[in-house]
Amino acid sequence: MNRSQKRSILLVDDDRSMRESLVELLEADGWRVEAVARAERVADRLSAFQPDVILSDVRMPGMSGLDLLESLVPGMSPPLVLISAHGDIPMAVKAMQDGAYSFVEKPYEPRRLLTILRHAADQHHMKQSNERLKARLLRLSGLDRVLLGEAAEIRALREDILDLAESDAPVLIADETGTGKELVARALHDLSNHSDGPFLALNCAALSPESFAAEMFGGVDGQGGRLVSVDGGTLFLDEICSCPLEVQAKLLRVIEDKQILPGDGSAPIPLAFRVVSATNEDPEQAVAEGRLRQDLLFRINTMLLNLPTLRQRRDDLVLLLTHFTEELGRVHEAAPPPLGQEDIAALMAHDWPGNVRELRNVAERRVLAARRGGGSVAQAMRTDPLHEDVPDTLREAVAAFERELIGKAIKAHEGRMDAVAEALGIGRRTLNEKIVKLGLDKEALL
Repeated sequence: MNRSQKRSILLVDDDRSMRESLVELLEADGWRVEAVARAERVADRLSAFQPDVILSDVRMPGMSGLDLLESLVPGMSPPLVLISAHGDIPMAVKAMQDGAYSFVEKPYEPRRLLTILRHAADQHHMKQSNERLKARLLRLSGLDRVLLGEAAEIRALREDILDLAESDAPVLIADETGTGKELVARALHDLSNHSDGPFLALNCAALSPESFAAEMFGGVDGQGGRLVSVDGGTLFLDEICSCPLEVQAKLLRVIEDKQILPGDGSAPIPLAFRVVSATNEDPEQAVAEGRLRQDLLFRINTMLLNLPTLRQRRDDLVLLLTHFTEELGRVHEAAPPPLGQEDIAALMAHDWPGNVRELRNVAERRVLAARRGGGSVAQAMRTDPLHEDVPDTLREAVAAFERELIGKAIKAHEGRMDAVAEALGIGRRTLNEKIVKLGLDKEALL
C-alpha cells in the first residue's frame, strides 16, 4: 500500500468505552476510522466509507459479529477481524472456517491487534489492485467483447485466459462442440508474447498420414511446409483426439524437438512456437481406447481449460442472442427483432447441444424471418427441413446458396482462403467481401 494512502477501518462495538479506546489506538497508528455501535449499520456504511478492513465485536445486541460475517459477500467485502472477551477456541475455528480473517480475544495486545489489522487491510488492497489490473487488461485486450457474458463461469474463463496467456506452457482446451475453442485459442495467442507471430490452426481430423510429411515439412529448407510458418507463433491443434495415430507420432516429435526435418534430407530447421490443443472428447477416454497417444497427451495438457456450455450459463442466453441479432441485423440490413416473453421461454427451455454456434445460427434464422415480417425464436430453433423458412425472394435464395457453398469450401480447405477462392473460381478480395456481406463466421465453420 502507498505510504501516503491511509488504511481505513470500520469499527463495530456496542461498548462505548471500548469503541473510544479502539478509535484512539487506531487513529494514533495512522488509520482512518469510522465507528458504529450496531452491526445492522455496517451494510449502509460499506459503500459510503469503503473500509479496507472491518473490526467487530462478537457479542452485541441484535446482529452479532458472527451474523455480520454471514451477511458479508465472500470475495467482494473487506476482510473481517472479530474481537471478543467471550471467545473460545471452537468459536475462533468456526469463525475462520466461515471466512473471518482472524479472531482476537479481549483483553487484546495492542501491537498484535494492529499487526493483524495491517495485514488484513494490505491483503484487501492488493486484491483490489489485482482486480483493477485484470479489468484494465480485459478492456485493453477486448476479451470481454470476444467472450461475451456475465455468468460467473465466463468471467472465470476470461481471468484464466489472462493468467495463461503470459505462460508458454502447452494448453489443452476441452469441452463440447460450439463452445468457442478456437476463439479461446486465438485469445491466448493474441495476449501472449507470441502475438506478433503467426497463428497456425490445424484440423487434426483432416491430417493424412500419407501426405503429412510433404505438406507439413516441405522440401528444400522447408519450402512449402506449413509448419515452417508457425515459427515465433502459436500452433493450434484442433480435434486432437481425432488425429490419426501415425500423424500423432510425427506431431509429438515436432513438439518435443521444436524442429522439422525437410523431405529432401537437409539440415533440421529449428522452430519456436507455443502449442494450444482442443478436443470435444474426454482425452483420458481416448487414451484408454487407444485413439490418443498418452505421451502426446502429456505433452499438450500442461494446463487444462474447460469451457462452459450454454447450459451452464443460461443467464447469458438473452445477452448473447441480443448481441447476435444486432450483429446479423446489420449484415442482412434488417432491424433486430425484439425479444418477447415467449422467445425468452423458448431460449431457457432448450438444452443447446450446439452451444454458442447453435445460438448464432438461431439468431441468423430469426433475423432472416424478421426481414419478411414474421418468425419467432421457437420457429428459428426448429431443425426439421419441413419447417425451415424458405427464402421468399431470389436475392435471399442466392445469398443462402452462396453462404452454404462458401461455408463448405472453407471447411474443405481448412480455412486456407487462397485455396477457397481458387476452388470457387473467384478472387480473394471478392471472397472476403462475400464473407462479410453474408455474415459468415470462419472460425465457427472450422
